[in-house]
Amino acid sequence: MRWFLLLIASCVFYMFFIPAYILILFALILIDYYAAILIEKSRDKNRKAYLIISILSTCSALFIFKYFNFFNNNVSEIAKFLHLDYPIGALQLILPLGLSFHTFQSLSYVIEVYKKKQKSEHHLGVYTLYVMFYPQLVAGPIERPQNLLHQFYEEHFFECQRVADGLKLMAWGMFKKAVIADRLASFVKVVYDKPQDYQGVSFLVATVFFAFQIYCDFSGYSDIAIGSAQVMGFRLMDNFNRPYSSRSIAEFWKRWHISLSTWFRDYLYIPLGGNRVSKPRWFYNLFITFFVSGLWHGANWTYVVWGTLHGSYMIFGIITRDWRDKIITFVGINKFEKVFRYCQVFTTFILVCFAWIFFRAKDIQDAFYIAGHLFSGTFNYCINIIVNHRQFENGHMGSINLGQGTMNFVIAVFLILVLIIGHSIQKHGSVRHMLASKPVWFRWVAYNGIIISLLYLGLYKKQFIYFQF
Repeated sequence: MRWFLLLIASCVFYMFFIPAYILILFALILIDYYAAILIEKSRDKNRKAYLIISILSTCSALFIFKYFNFFNNNVSEIAKFLHLDYPIGALQLILPLGLSFHTFQSLSYVIEVYKKKQKSEHHLGVYTLYVMFYPQLVAGPIERPQNLLHQFYEEHFFECQRVADGLKLMAWGMFKKAVIADRLASFVKVVYDKPQDYQGVSFLVATVFFAFQIYCDFSGYSDIAIGSAQVMGFRLMDNFNRPYSSRSIAEFWKRWHISLSTWFRDYLYIPLGGNRVSKPRWFYNLFITFFVSGLWHGANWTYVVWGTLHGSYMIFGIITRDWRDKIITFVGINKFEKVFRYCQVFTTFILVCFAWIFFRAKDIQDAFYIAGHLFSGTFNYCINIIVNHRQFENGHMGSINLGQGTMNFVIAVFLILVLIIGHSIQKHGSVRHMLASKPVWFRWVAYNGIIISLLYLGLYKKQFIYFQF
């Protein structure tokens, strides 16, 4: 009866948001459940028809709740520009929690059954649990049926080390979210809420802080989800792998939100032809994949621009690869391996941060304003620091601390350094396994350090950023 207990827990968990929305989820689950069984039993023509019915049903709910108002508003603006009457108004709907995540998880199941890589699940309760498994229900990782479904049939015995490892991962995820992400959020919010009140240096600080905020927020949730599942004996896929250590945008997307990037790779990019086509078509496939990825994140032009920016980065990287290699060889920087690697990591980080401007901004006008004023006043600010020290008179740090106080700024920078050090350790293996090899006193100093940080530095102000998706 373990599946039943987990299913009830998942239903209660989901119903804490808007209880009635669970009926929508149940309706979609029933459609996909029976569609998969019919796909497995049917011949070719009918199989495709059932697949289309399943995809259209699942995506229709996503469109109505998440995208209808976006497209409706844009059509309304076009009609207004052309002086035409457009009578359709906006829908007053609240987006169901984690709709995009469990939609994609359901789609992956039906598509895998259609491709004959997964047998249909005949136990309705177990399939419902696969879609609703509460650790990853609202923000992933987006699991494949091959990884998760069979685990609901396995016995999971209590193992002290496994439970301890899961709790450690949960604590690290809470540290990243409550201590780092939410502290950085206060700096980011003041600038991105009213960008017209700030200029270059403030935009640079806020944008870099947001890069670490969104990483700690989302990877923190993934750690909590993976850790809580591990405590109960379930294995979820890794969702992040030190993405800001990437040496290229292509590598970044192999390390960032892995469950989503592999989903788009397997179910959109490869079916479009991937890179097994002519170069123009390859570029089209990349662009469409990132365009849809941006739209998946939200019904706003800021997300569309964010996605297409990453698609453009990828295409530009492919087009310029040969001459970049020639310049690198001519200059000889590749002979200094570490310097070359750090240059690549820094360049990739800058490109990613620039794209984050569009992800975080309230609207497209604010995004372009911040991007256009990113370096305004920065030169004069630096001159004042070097020559006149005006920015530091009487302990005042001017635009850098964004009105949050010098001590809060120092703590924020220190926490980012802690994260970077933790990532550098992870290059050589799991931090948890590294700690396990240390003396007891060392381990407990580390554990208590995290707990004390959660108690005294944790802010607990904001929900997870990806809950809105």
